[in-house]
Amino acid sequence: MASRLLRGVQALRASGPAWVAVCSMATGGGIPSDEEQATGLEREIMMPSRHDLDPYNMLAPKAVPETKEEPNLVPSTTDKQIVGSICEEDNSAVIWFWLHKGETQHCPNCGTCYKLVPHQFSH
Repeated sequence: MASRLLRGVQALRASGPAWVAVCSMATGGGIPSDEEQATGLEREIMMPSRHDLDPYNMLAPKAVPETKEEPNLVPSTTDKQIVGSICEEDNSAVIWFWLHKGETQHCPNCGTCYKLVPHQFSH
């Protein structure tokens, strides 16, 4: 039994180099990037972010004039959403109020305008 095993090892050594080529999905054969190895929810978030989309509203909203004509848009899957407004930059108090679908509303304290818009998840 041992002699057969030794003969098999010798045959492998004689047949060529001992190293085996490793296939890599990484571009250029190096370490894969975050996009190449991301799966599941992480990949679902990464792919739209390439095109400046935010599928789960994780990024801070873009600054707008915050008038009735151009309010802050608040995506929601329901007809109403609770919104918190920090009226001054150094203020630690949050003013909470309900935002309803279809109408532009303003913060009762500072007057910043908000509008609820429908949002659909990508899955």
